[in-house]
Amino acid sequence: MKRICIVAGARPNFVKVAPLIRAIEATEGVEYELVYTGREDDPTLEASLFDDLQMPRPSVFFGVDSTRLNEITSMVMACFDTYLDEHPADVVIVVDDLASTMAAAIVTKKRGVKLAHLVAGTRSFDMNMPKEVNRLVIDALSDYLFTAGIKSNSVATREQAEGSNTYMVGNILMDTLRFNHQRLRQPKLDVKTGEYLVLTLNRKVLLADKEHLRMLLEALVKAVGNMPVIAPLRGHALELVSSFQLPIHTIPSLDYLEFGWLTANAKGIITDSGNVAEEATFNGVPCITLNSYTEHQETVSVGSNVLVDGDAQKLSEALDDLLQGRWKKCALPDRWDGRTAERIVKILLG
Repeated sequence: MKRICIVAGARPNFVKVAPLIRAIEATEGVEYELVYTGREDDPTLEASLFDDLQMPRPSVFFGVDSTRLNEITSMVMACFDTYLDEHPADVVIVVDDLASTMAAAIVTKKRGVKLAHLVAGTRSFDMNMPKEVNRLVIDALSDYLFTAGIKSNSVATREQAEGSNTYMVGNILMDTLRFNHQRLRQPKLDVKTGEYLVLTLNRKVLLADKEHLRMLLEALVKAVGNMPVIAPLRGHALELVSSFQLPIHTIPSLDYLEFGWLTANAKGIITDSGNVAEEATFNGVPCITLNSYTEHQETVSVGSNVLVDGDAQKLSEALDDLLQGRWKKCALPDRWDGRTAERIVKILLG
């Protein structure tokens, strides 16, 4: 029996872990345990999340709750080391690029346990970003690098001494989107399909510069005219955008299935989230990313995403193209077929 430990460090990780758990449960000769590094009462984990994703809650919660990255790293390392004493694993799977992800990766490798990195090879090439440091460390330590696209595959292969450790399995987020496509639920909002825009904001660097963000949102409001803009936001982002008193309909963050319906049926999306941009490409919805880069280049080169580099003028121009129906042609990138989790399990058991 092969024992797999899956470590999640934040809410978005569960969206990628859910199909992996389904694939494991459908496979003989393997068992798993799902560990969450945060608190059991984490406010970002809404009550409906695990039901929406059709997955079990984690069986273990470390209870780490801090905003200091190095403190998170040390606390998760201590907790995970103790956990592995009592729950030996043959493979540990870590997700994305958080401080907690890196912490679990370091402990795994020091104990001589096989390490798998889900969504490997993503890079911003900006070493001022803490997550970039995390990515480099995790990928360098991993025995299995599971990449989502060609560019990420090239990065991971180039940086690994042993290229055979890198596998382009596809984008596991698509497994979740395909599984839930018929289960999406319309939120209780007065909106008509294709007649509104969605705005999401989450990245600390964008939220930290209040005046720059105000300038971007003023440009957005001016460009869209009477087109409604729905902004499901959380915490500080909700308070900040509401304080600008612009004609943007801010609402508390929605549950997974409701948010999925809202973005899938929008005329367009403005975001700073890589995951939201990937979902937009899957749904064929025009997406404007406020960042200067994306970790998933295929959303730009093949999909519906464009980057505006935090520039108000570029944002206005992109919105004009969107509203006037001049958006670029887009398609689904390679291996966005909903079978990523199956490939991963087959490789781990091979």
